[in-house]
Amino acid sequence: MAIGIGAAVFFILKRFVTIPTGIPNTDIATAYPFLALLGVVYGPVVAGLAGFIGHALGDLTTYGAWWSWIIATGILGVFFGLLAKRIPIEQGIFGKKQVTTFLVGETIANLVTWVIIAPLGDILIYAEAPSKVFTQGVVAGITNAIVTGIIGFILLKAYAQTKTKKGSLNKEA
Repeated sequence: MAIGIGAAVFFILKRFVTIPTGIPNTDIATAYPFLALLGVVYGPVVAGLAGFIGHALGDLTTYGAWWSWIIATGILGVFFGLLAKRIPIEQGIFGKKQVTTFLVGETIANLVTWVIIAPLGDILIYAEAPSKVFTQGVVAGITNAIVTGIIGFILLKAYAQTKTKKGSLNKEA
């Protein structure tokens, strides 16, 4: 169920809530902070599949599937999901240590995904010009890391506040 809902929300955000960067086919996407939330809450399988499916649906309803970036989004979801092991969000914990873990982890994940994986996929699958795809990748990596850091932090902080911290309830006498 989380995969389907996650893919649907990702699709809507990816398709309708983006900001152009000026670099062809490269937008600032608000879908990635949501994917980070999905990853930290539900783990790598849910986030990986939701990102893959949501991105594929977004591409298929616009200009056609661009598989290198669809696959990269699935991998990014897995990376975000791996952060779940280090961020006990379900216990309502999202303090300085967890925020730092999130910000460092999501930045590395975005840079590896968009600066390395997606451009190499473009070159291998579509024989795209390296200068073009690495430019797109660097812009996507930096902008997605910034947007995911800011909006992802807000989403995770808000989510953590909905959870009851362990030991915070006292039994009445």
